[in-house]
Amino acid sequence: QVQLVESGGGLVQAGESLTLSCAASGRTLSGYTLGWFRRAPGKEREFVAAIIWSGGTRSFADSMAGRFSISRDNAKNTVHLQIRSLKSEDTGVYYCAAREGFGSRKTNDYEYWGQGTQVTVSS
Repeated sequence: QVQLVESGGGLVQAGESLTLSCAASGRTLSGYTLGWFRRAPGKEREFVAAIIWSGGTRSFADSMAGRFSISRDNAKNTVHLQIRSLKSEDTGVYYCAAREGFGSRKTNDYEYWGQGTQVTVSS
């Protein structure tokens, strides 16, 4: 079992930057992919970014490359998602997820999920 706890959400102004964190515990993350997803109001959960823990290969949703960065802190078993130049459409609940194996953009491929952290962008 992998436990995931997100933090860092809140109310921010459009144009600002925000870093979300996901602390993982329960198992070594070698061989896992950590991903970020978000659910905007009234929309389906969508893929944002993912990082393969071993090696650090990153992938991003096409619409989010450029303003989003994903990184990991091996010592703290934590993955971060940085969002720059926040827009109102970035508002939503951001979820951290983990899967054993290589990266995937599919929600159903991820076995473990955090509770999510709310990000609200005001314009």
